Amino acid sequence: MIPARRGGFTLIELVVTLLIVGLLAAAAVPLVELTVKRNRERELRAALREIRTAIDAYKRASDEGRILKLAQQSGYPPKLALLIEGVPDLRSPERRSIYFLRRLPRDPTFPDQGAPAENTWGKRSYASPPDRPDEGDDVFDVFSRSEGNALNGTPYRSW
Repeated sequence: MIPARRGGFTLIELVVTLLIVGLLAAAAVPLVELTVKRNRERELRAALREIRTAIDAYKRASDEGRILKLAQQSGYPPKLALLIEGVPDLRSPERRSIYFLRRLPRDPTFPDQGAPAENTWGKRSYASPPDRPDEGDDVFDVFSRSEGNALNGTPYRSW
């Protein structure tokens, strides 16, 4: 008579299965991390493009005489918040406001996720040189304050 085999797995089958699952997980983790970093970089590019487009639109409106500008001012917004808060349109009879952004995107690479969106960006004034961006009387450009590097090796600050 042949002894009946009990159902279940042997210890060797379980160990081999765990080993295979562990190898698959070890291979998947770097791919997931790469995907997350690539998505953050895509978000950073989109946020920079959105803010820079709004800054350029503000400057264009200033040059067209739609925004009050004193003689010594550059025509760029004095602070990023004005892009959201809006400014009076001098050409509108009702003095309606011009808005350039619905909301200010945050820097997705900034380490402190609790910081206000405006504080996640480095700001460069019109008077500062491009190789040493510094804040001033206006916001000519924004850049990432992250110390990290992109997948292609360039620092996020240089984007």
